[in-house]
Amino acid sequence: MNGICHRRVVVVTGAGRGLGRAHALAFAAEGARVVVNDHGVGLDGTPGPDTPARQVVDEIRAAGGEAVAHHADIATSEGAASLVRTALDTYGRLDTLVNNAGFLRDRMLVNLDEDDWDAVLRVHLTGHFLTLRHAAAHWRAETKAGRTPIARVVNTSSGAGLLGSVGQGNYSAAKAGIVALTLVAAAELARYGVQVNAIAPAARTRMTEHTFATAMAAPENGFDAMAPANVSPLVVWLGSAASEGVTGRVFETEGGRITVMEGWRPGPTLDKAARWNAAEAGEAARTLLARTPAPAPVYGT
Repeated sequence: MNGICHRRVVVVTGAGRGLGRAHALAFAAEGARVVVNDHGVGLDGTPGPDTPARQVVDEIRAAGGEAVAHHADIATSEGAASLVRTALDTYGRLDTLVNNAGFLRDRMLVNLDEDDWDAVLRVHLTGHFLTLRHAAAHWRAETKAGRTPIARVVNTSSGAGLLGSVGQGNYSAAKAGIVALTLVAAAELARYGVQVNAIAPAARTRMTEHTFATAMAAPENGFDAMAPANVSPLVVWLGSAASEGVTGRVFETEGGRITVMEGWRPGPTLDKAARWNAAEAGEAARTLLARTPAPAPVYGT
């Protein structure tokens, strides 16, 4: 298959279902050779009975593409390292990493126990970090050997990570951490030919079927705005050589809409050039807030 990712080797984590599956199929349709990672767990991260990664590989191969399955837990260093090795052992190279794996354990903060906090940060944030670290080590070695790659990383954040989400303190914190990790990685890895961006997608998956229940009615005019496949074209472009020069960015994408998200940056400022007392600091803060747009509401409020 020819396309904008012709012969690129692309790893997609959490690719057995939902967004990851859509990404894997879209990359394959654009000519990529795909490593389909899925640990085969349930929505809450507990082991599941099936092997969805193998099913996606079969779909890709049936359509004439190239793919291989990987089942290890990428939130462990060993699993993340084996993911990179699978790409290199199977196809001899690694060009693009798409970090997508995740699950939910939603609780209000007063009911959120430490295990549920740790589990969600582990798979989302630690899973992103470990795969990125092992892929980056390979790309750095390639650069030092005189073979600077045209490498791409696409991380998966969320509107919850940008705005917060009631009942999802663990998930929101993890997704916010992924944005910060993306910015750091983009700055650190540019010298090795690596571009790193993030998406904040909205689509119908196992994780969002309740959140978007009202948006899941029959599609109008044949366009299903909540279909995971709507997100994948941007991911494929970001994962291709065609995205040259785009790095350290966060894109929100839903249906047919793509938005470049603008993160924290300095707003109105007052400088006394001396230490404020508490009353003065409070008055200054209120003055500055009066000059500043109100923040977007937290999801669920």
